[in-house]
Amino acid sequence: MSETPTRPVTAVILVAAGSGQRLGYGMPKAAVPLGGEPILMHALRGIVASGVSSQVCIALPAGDTALRQLCEDFREELADGGPLLSIVDGGATRADSVRAGIAALMDGIEAVLVHDAARVLTPESVFHRVTDALAAGAAAVIPAVAVVDTVKTVKATTGDDSALAPEVVTGTAPREELRAVQTPQGFQLGTLLKAHESARTLDQQQSAAVTDDAMLVEMLGTPVHAVRGSSQSLKITTPLDLIIAEGLLEGPLGVRWVEG
Repeated sequence: MSETPTRPVTAVILVAAGSGQRLGYGMPKAAVPLGGEPILMHALRGIVASGVSSQVCIALPAGDTALRQLCEDFREELADGGPLLSIVDGGATRADSVRAGIAALMDGIEAVLVHDAARVLTPESVFHRVTDALAAGAAAVIPAVAVVDTVKTVKATTGDDSALAPEVVTGTAPREELRAVQTPQGFQLGTLLKAHESARTLDQQQSAAVTDDAMLVEMLGTPVHAVRGSSQSLKITTPLDLIIAEGLLEGPLGVRWVEG
């Protein structure tokens, strides 16, 4: 019987520097309340509970003293155990925030998970599937779920009202080949470093087209592997998402619902 591969020494970069404008709370998304405490705290507790990380680097909105204090208080809770907690100022873009987290990694880190703070209810099992795939030798791993809707490609319209204007359908994507990608996305540290170094050569238009770290790795020609994600790992972006997350956090019997 073959032995289970040893998981690499892993850090999690928690991207929590988003403005949260679409939520309409007038505060950073990480500070928006969910189930009685800020979104950020749910994300942090989920990472720590998974037990996969030796270090957590939290990228916060630059100059946000309230969120920084929350993290420092949580760091004191972990004083007797748990991962090292590092706090960094996030950048103007998601990629900038990830690079700030990379710069704060402690010596000895072998793999990095990049996780969105907005995916507060990601089950521990998803963290484990990603790190297990890294331990098995994958350079890059993403959690993903099957797409259930029919997806059309369209010819985009122009103008301020383009989102509401009729668009011409140009094709139908094969649904069986489509996946909706989630986080945490896992990478061998060398792969992530190389991907972000390569990203510095992109022009503004190319950079705007990059929506996640896995896409940067794909541009290197490095295979990216997909493991099973979770429908519970929704990303809180709109007020409706927040309502759904509240319902998942506390089910009809007052018990948090957890999907594997």
